[in-house]
Amino acid sequence: MFYYLLFPLREFISGFNLFRYITFRSAWAAITALFISFVVGPYIIRKLRQHQIGEEIRSDGPQSHLKKAGTPTMGGLIILASVVIPTLLWARVANIYILLILLATVWMGIVGFLDDYLKTVKKVPKGLIARYKLFGQLSLGLIIGSILYLAPQFEEFNTLSTVPFFKNYEIDFGMFYIPMVVVVIIATSNAVNLTDGLDGLAIGLVGISALAWAAIAYVSGRVDFSDYLNIIYLPGTGELTVFCAALVGGALGFLWYNSYPAQVFMGDTGALALGGALGTLAILVKKELLLIIIGGVFVAESLSVIIQVLYYKRTRKRIFKMAPIHHHFELLGWPESKVVVRFWIIAILLVLFSLSTFKIR
Repeated sequence: MFYYLLFPLREFISGFNLFRYITFRSAWAAITALFISFVVGPYIIRKLRQHQIGEEIRSDGPQSHLKKAGTPTMGGLIILASVVIPTLLWARVANIYILLILLATVWMGIVGFLDDYLKTVKKVPKGLIARYKLFGQLSLGLIIGSILYLAPQFEEFNTLSTVPFFKNYEIDFGMFYIPMVVVVIIATSNAVNLTDGLDGLAIGLVGISALAWAAIAYVSGRVDFSDYLNIIYLPGTGELTVFCAALVGGALGFLWYNSYPAQVFMGDTGALALGGALGTLAILVKKELLLIIIGGVFVAESLSVIIQVLYYKRTRKRIFKMAPIHHHFELLGWPESKVVVRFWIIAILLVLFSLSTFKIR
C-alpha cells in the first residue's frame, strides 16, 4: 500500500524514491512485523488465557511435556497478523506472486484455525476431520497449480522446476505440474505441523528458511543476477522478498513468546499457514527440489514419522524411541532447549549449503 501511496510523490520529495527499492521495503516489512508481534502478542495471549484456549498434551508423549498443559494455543494468529499486515503495507500488492503467497498463507491459516477451534473450544478430540483438512490443502494446491499452469504471464516457464547442482537444466513436469504443486503444498504444510512439538523449534526453522527464500526470490527477480547465476529469470518474484522479510520478522516476534518456556503455542493456525507459505514460495520461484535441502529438518521430521509407523506395522517394534525425531532425542536425555538449538544449527548449515548450489553447477 505504501508503494502506491508514497512512491508517486517522489516527483515532489526525492526521499520517496526509496519506495522503489525492494531491499528498503523488505527491511521495513521485517521491522513492522516485529513491532506488530510485540503489540498484538500480549493482547492475543491474554485473550486466549481468558477464554481458556489451552493446549492439551498427549499422555503418551514425553512426561516432561505434561506441565505444558493449558498453555495458550492458536498463537498462529499473532504470526498471521505480523506477516500479512506488513506484506499488505510494504509490498506491491497487485503483484501476482504476492497475491498467491497471501492466498496460500491465509487459506492454510483458516484451515488450521478451524482445526484448533474444534479441538480447544468445541472440545472435539481430533479437531478437524483428517479428510477435511486434506481437502483444504488439496484445494489450495489445485488453485495455485491451475493459476500457474494456465495464466498467460507464466506460459514461458509454467511447468519448469530448477534442478540443483546442474547448470541450465530444468525438469519439465508437463501435465503432471498441478499434481506436483498439490503434493508440495500438502507435504510442506504437514511437515511444519509435525515439527511443531518443542518450544521455539518450528518457528525458528521457519525464520531460517525464510531468509533463504528471501535471497532466492530477490535474485530470481533480477535479470542481471539470474543471468549470472544461470537460473530462471522470473519477473516480479523480487516482491516475494518483502513477504519473506515479513516472515522473518514475524518469526522473531513470535519466538519472543514461544521460546522455552513457551507462553503460547502456534497451533495448527500457525503451523499449517507457515508450511503452506514455505511450500508455495518454493513453487513460485521454481525451486521445488531445493525445498528438500532448505527444509531438510522438516523432511527429517516427516520421514521419522513415516519410518516409525511403517516399521512398527511390519515388526511391532520401534526404530525411534518416539516420533517425530525431536522427541527421540528428548528421550535420549537431551534438554528440550538443546534439541531446538541443535536443530536450528543444522537448518542454518542446510541453508548455507542450499545457497552454495547456485555456484556448484
